[in-house]
Amino acid sequence: MSSPEAAGSTNARPHNASGPAVDVVVVAAGSGLRMGGVEKGLLPISGRPALSWSLDAFAADPRVQRIALVVGAEQLVAYATLEWLPERVVTVVPGGATRAASVLAGIAALVDAPGVAGDVLLVHDAARPLLDAATLDRVIVAANVYGAAIPVIPIADTLKRVAVGEPRRSGGTVDRTALVAAQTPQGVAARHLAALSEALRTASEESTDEASLLEGLGVEVRLVDGDPRLRKITIPSDIALLTSLASAQQEHAPSAAARALEARITAAGSSLRVGWGDDAHPVGSAGTLILGGETFPGSPALVGHSDGDVVFHAVADALLGAARLGDLGRLFPADGRTPQGVASGELLAEARRRASEAGLTPLWIDLTVTAKAPRLAERLDAMGASIAAALGLSAEVVSVKASTGNLIGDEGAGRAIRCQVILLAEHAPD
Repeated sequence: MSSPEAAGSTNARPHNASGPAVDVVVVAAGSGLRMGGVEKGLLPISGRPALSWSLDAFAADPRVQRIALVVGAEQLVAYATLEWLPERVVTVVPGGATRAASVLAGIAALVDAPGVAGDVLLVHDAARPLLDAATLDRVIVAANVYGAAIPVIPIADTLKRVAVGEPRRSGGTVDRTALVAAQTPQGVAARHLAALSEALRTASEESTDEASLLEGLGVEVRLVDGDPRLRKITIPSDIALLTSLASAQQEHAPSAAARALEARITAAGSSLRVGWGDDAHPVGSAGTLILGGETFPGSPALVGHSDGDVVFHAVADALLGAARLGDLGRLFPADGRTPQGVASGELLAEARRRASEAGLTPLWIDLTVTAKAPRLAERLDAMGASIAAALGLSAEVVSVKASTGNLIGDEGAGRAIRCQVILLAEHAPD
């Protein structure tokens, strides 16, 4: 590849994502005059460099293939040697004297960088750290469909016009009903990238965003919902506000395992499979109850050919169903070929082995145990951990719930215990 026009190729598709391949230019080359000349990308936000927040948000989206980081020339070595840069940052280059020149430098760097050209290019301000996945998705989708897109938020403050020649006198109130505030990332489809590159070359110093250049070219710029938290670091007080917002965001953020699962599900696309499991056994009068691999002393075992663990049975059934391998009864018939009292953990292990041979990998499990007794609330996490261990999963992707049955049916009356499971899995193509 040797030109921005080559970067506009629409032939390439990411190898691990469903949807358009995305390239990103992150601009961190501003002067930071209102911050006292401090490099804004390295300022701490809730204990992390500001830049790391948005880079991690891009890296968490499987559609994002390559990131070019544009920095001030004097900061080039410092940024290029940072250990926390995601692998998808394929190049770190010096910016220009203007924003337009810096963006153009990032685009040119992607042309020469390893990998294939994206279907969508995003340009993002490094000084906007709190990029959320939903806003990122809206921009990518809209830019790919309409040609260009930017995130915007309503303007809450009343706007005043300054009197001509009298900066301290109001010249009237501006009608804000048709106004919104623009944010980043701003997206452009590859088919408009060559034209944008040319516009960037001739842009004036007053040019503040790519959307205005695209509008001047007659390209439709789609407005999508932004996020108030995606505010820009401009003055020192912004650091305290963004730190507070980031701390709140971390409290409610999904774990690393959940984020990895979400990315995997997005990438899996049509290879996802769903399995359903349902098993119930009557309550016996002897032995010790086993549910989800956990024993419940003082509660009698369930009646069955095996040890009666309805949770493991239902999970195994869901796994076999997602793999189109029939049900547990077909695999382990109660006709003498399966030993009496066999541990349900062995049945689940065999179901896992068969499903794996069929190319199936479980991703998420959600189940409900319905039992009048014993009380299960304090044991749900332990049951989830046992299920996760049996399937080689993180306990964070196994959800175990309990219900008393509300006095309805055999389960509600205490005559039986039931487990119902839904399982999400990825199926590898043959």
